[in-house]
Amino acid sequence: MTILGIDTSNQSMALCLYENNKIIASYTSTTQKNHSVTLMPAIDFLLASNGLKPKDLTKVVVAEGPGSYTGLRIGVTTAKTLAWTLGIELASISSLAMLAATKDNFEGLIVPLFNARRNNVYTGAYEWLDGKLIATIADQHIELEEWLAQLLTHKKPIHLVGPDLDVFSETLEKFKETEIIFSQSIVNNDIKATSFYLLEEQNILIDNIEDFVPKYLKKVEAEEKWLEEHRTQKDVSYVERV
Repeated sequence: MTILGIDTSNQSMALCLYENNKIIASYTSTTQKNHSVTLMPAIDFLLASNGLKPKDLTKVVVAEGPGSYTGLRIGVTTAKTLAWTLGIELASISSLAMLAATKDNFEGLIVPLFNARRNNVYTGAYEWLDGKLIATIADQHIELEEWLAQLLTHKKPIHLVGPDLDVFSETLEKFKETEIIFSQSIVNNDIKATSFYLLEEQNILIDNIEDFVPKYLKKVEAEEKWLEEHRTQKDVSYVERV
């Protein structure tokens, strides 16, 4: 069973080929967030350089979000297209779980986070229990200081991990005397690839490929503004009007 993993949820683009809990090959690009241009050529290169063709794939796993709206759409659309045209399984995994899984030796709450602007974050809390990564607190969109205060009530070691921690240095400074560990993470391809197969049992199989959409956790700002302006109107579509 040859599986292709795709993660374009943020700045880095990560691909992984694996089977039977063994990584065949992986590819990561952290230079530019131009996934619409580089994703398919990277997939073709990864397959060809390992003597494989798309027809050899039996499953595609995609990071479903949260993260960059554009990046998520590109990754999910590509994964859906591959699964649909090849007639193979499609599964999804949380982008935050992917990041949390890189800390597989930490005992306590692993807290991945992505910058959601205005001191807000996309985040959740995970723990390793019996060799499995469990979501202790569900993925969500929340103000960072409120989130950190909430985490401290759990009375457990806390490890923050993410590529954007430097953006929040002012807020994090307020919590430097706590037991929170901060880990700026630019994840390399080996670690990122490991996350795909470490989380294989947590993959969510998609029954209806056509209806599958990314999990943004928050509407885009333009849509929120439009909904606020039209909150008293019924049966009016943001998509149709725009």
